[in-house]
Amino acid sequence: MTSSPAPESDAAPAAHSVGDTPARVLWVTGGGSGMGAAAAIAAARSGWTVAVSGRREEKLAGVVSAIEAAGGRAIALPLDVTDTAAVARAAEEVVERCGRLDGVVLAAGLNTPRRRWEDQDLGEVEAVLTTNLGAVTSALHAALPHLRAAGAGIAVVISSYAGWSFQPGAGVAYSASKTALGSLVRTLNQQEARHGVRACHLCPGDVATDFLEQRPEVPGAAARAVMLTPEDVTASVLHVLDAPAHVRVDELVISPVSQA
Repeated sequence: MTSSPAPESDAAPAAHSVGDTPARVLWVTGGGSGMGAAAAIAAARSGWTVAVSGRREEKLAGVVSAIEAAGGRAIALPLDVTDTAAVARAAEEVVERCGRLDGVVLAAGLNTPRRRWEDQDLGEVEAVLTTNLGAVTSALHAALPHLRAAGAGIAVVISSYAGWSFQPGAGVAYSASKTALGSLVRTLNQQEARHGVRACHLCPGDVATDFLEQRPEVPGAAARAVMLTPEDVTASVLHVLDAPAHVRVDELVISPVSQA
């Protein structure tokens, strides 16, 4: 699925203003469900105009409706984040329809139940690496000119506890891809500081979302009850997004008390 043009009846929301200050514009990938959806809704409540991207158009429409019902501003940009050309077009469309781009939250992710060298499928390995690392790289690359232009652009890369501390059960491809995101963020911060661009490697532990369905053994209700919620992660996302322009949160790790 590639980025789709807006229907003719879908008026593009201009970046509205609070007083004389234009609202900042945030682009969220993986925005149809889980942590991405929660981050999009919370950011809109905080005053951001939000563009949400993901594969499932009906899920994106639900997020946009929830934001608009609460008085916020949002647009949906259906997108396969592994399509590099579509990602580049989507970044341009955010700016065309919203007037600017100040921040990105990159929440799209993938894993597979077959996670060990003894049973992994190389096609699945490639898909995990492409989604978790390649797609983040292409989204940052596409957004970066606009983040520079914003003067205080910010990126939140939602990674994983496995990107901070080795987790044997996370899988070969998943662990490699999430660990690499730490280096991706560090190079961005080192090279783009002169433009005021900041990035955070956000590493949540176990989160009760439908992403758990990709585990070899899917956790039950009791296990999920003591995990983080998407809203727990969102509080950290907002902490990073709303930090003063001179403050950079390089890496942030949050985990449920129950996690070993």
